[in-house]
Amino acid sequence: MIRFAAIAAVAAATLAAAPAFAAAGASGSIQLNSTVAQTCTVSVTDAGAQLNILSGSSAVTVGSVVENCNDGAGYQISVSSANGGNLKSSATGAQPISYTPIYDGQSAGSSVNVVRSAAAFNKTATVAVTVPANAQAIAGAYTDTLTITIQGR
Repeated sequence: MIRFAAIAAVAAATLAAAPAFAAAGASGSIQLNSTVAQTCTVSVTDAGAQLNILSGSSAVTVGSVVENCNDGAGYQISVSSANGGNLKSSATGAQPISYTPIYDGQSAGSSVNVVRSAAAFNKTATVAVTVPANAQAIAGAYTDTLTITIQGR
């Protein structure tokens, strides 16, 4: 039994002392891939502003918007009115009252389109409204809804 143990020990020592051989110049590669989806969002805060139709309101801030869009070519912000740029009332005899929306200092009639030329993150813009004076407005509540939309280019 001693002889077998000695032979096993010599064999183990011989194997441990033998150098390891590797193929010269062997390599491998791993291809890494990823995709970032286009993401454009707006966060809208209503300021709860009251507009004065009788004496008019000039560039009254009605809200703010935080823009986020990761499109490297930029994006477009659109401001649209549910009533075509008019404050409307259900009061008998009330006529629509036109107004002008202003987005980040830009206006163009009853709707506004603002083009950004690059991606932006946490860009804050203001939304304002100008209502011309109308001393003959009929008593009642006048409303409209502005919708802010963002779209990558």
